[in-house]
Amino acid sequence: MSHAIEPYHPGVFDLTHKITVEKHGHTALITINHPPANTWDRDSLIGLKQLIEHLNYDDDIYALVVTGQGGKFFSAGADLNLFADGDKARAREMARRFGEAFEALRDFRGVSIAAINGYAMGGGLECALACDLRIAERQAQMALPEAAVGLLPCAGGTQHLAWLVGEGWAKRMILCGERIDAETALRIGLVEQVVDSGEARGHALLLAAKVARQSPVAVRTIKPLIQGARERSPSTWLSEERERFIDLFDADDTREGVNAFLEKREPHWRNK
Repeated sequence: MSHAIEPYHPGVFDLTHKITVEKHGHTALITINHPPANTWDRDSLIGLKQLIEHLNYDDDIYALVVTGQGGKFFSAGADLNLFADGDKARAREMARRFGEAFEALRDFRGVSIAAINGYAMGGGLECALACDLRIAERQAQMALPEAAVGLLPCAGGTQHLAWLVGEGWAKRMILCGERIDAETALRIGLVEQVVDSGEARGHALLLAAKVARQSPVAVRTIKPLIQGARERSPSTWLSEERERFIDLFDADDTREGVNAFLEKREPHWRNK
């Protein structure tokens, strides 16, 4: 499986070396690169937030894939050394940084896919939970073990996990500290696909490439409608769904998509 790879040049900010990013067609591949366990720290969380903000303004990017460097860890979450001295001010800042970074990822205007290539623990799993879709390798292990050290998941874990897998499994994983494997994650709806070891990145890029066939304007209009059901009853979104359908007729890509279909050709999206 081959992909055209080129370096991505963010330009407007200094991208921390703990995150690398490459461009694969219309997809940004983000790799958590902080060995040995790909943990998150202040710099990498700030870097992720800034990167997502930049990608939201890049009309050539329709999707992103997040994965971990190496074959063992997607991400082990936060480095607990940050909290060993009980500094409440540092804890407050780190909680804010985690929240800002993963909420930016959740709100990315395109499609985000987590390629879980190993252990996804604590803030590592919360990163994957912030994505739209998750692909896990068979050897992957997933957990939110914060309560075992007197903490709690503070970057969306209590909310996103319960939404995806239901209250019962969320309580098993968070309150009982249960670690699950990839097949269990697939069965309970935590991930959408399980693949062989070493293949999550490639499958995620293939799935992201499918996004390029969709109108990016339509995708970023549809995504908040789907996610909106987390906050309000689906019936309250029906009138807004119709209004956003009509709003799409202001977009160049809508005319392009309809005419391309009628002319039996591939559409040429401009993301406008």
